[in-house]
Amino acid sequence: MEVVIEGQNFGPPHRQGDGGRYTLPAGRFANEDILFCIDVGPETMSEMKVNGPNGRPYTRLDSIKQAILLFIHSKLTINPDHRFAFTALSKSTYWLRKEFSSEVDSAISALRGISVDSSSTQADLTQLFRVATHEAKKSRAQNRILRVILIYCRSSLPPKYQVPSTLKLFTLDVMYLHDKPGPENCPQTVYDTLVEALEQVSELEGYIFESGQGLTRALFRHMSVLLCHPQQRCVQEEVDIPKSLTKKSPVADPSQGGDIVVVSS
Repeated sequence: MEVVIEGQNFGPPHRQGDGGRYTLPAGRFANEDILFCIDVGPETMSEMKVNGPNGRPYTRLDSIKQAILLFIHSKLTINPDHRFAFTALSKSTYWLRKEFSSEVDSAISALRGISVDSSSTQADLTQLFRVATHEAKKSRAQNRILRVILIYCRSSLPPKYQVPSTLKLFTLDVMYLHDKPGPENCPQTVYDTLVEALEQVSELEGYIFESGQGLTRALFRHMSVLLCHPQQRCVQEEVDIPKSLTKKSPVADPSQGGDIVVVSS
């Protein structure tokens, strides 16, 4: 059976005639409106294992800001028509920059306006999901899609939330930076709650990543995977990028016969 792929969008196949020939309809992937939601609880100020130019360690918030700006620059390089807006998560969600924009300066200004709420304890994601549902309807009216990227940093209490009563209208990605498990921390419970929330609200394939190592490179690596457009994604279990350089297989010498066994150290 011959399969013909036409265009860019992998929609339902159409059968042509009786010859068993299928084509995929041509189409374009929708431009994205990406809504960042940044945790501003006290754990956002935990130190990473990397020092800044002044010799002091970067905080999670410092690293998050860097990762977001790198993400935005990369995303706009791929497609300059993507747009970004910003919210913060204390006890609930509030706006940092409500207007979606493709301007990097707008993103920088929004990130500079972040302030940490040292009194914040348990987070409620209900308002975030309500805002996202409302904004998703506006995006759809412009033939765009909405994605929420939640960057969460709390280890002691899982967030609470209520699922919107409407159909799933947006895609949710989560980046979870957490402390090690301990008497006052339950990162596994928090992670499980975030997974449940993602599965209940996400329209397309949403990704969730976690890191408890305090390494900025782990955050940047996971954020680079989130560059993937939701309409182009495989399921997360099949994601095998980025590749580890230490596990690259050597190039086989075609002049030598027989099988080659590669042993990774």
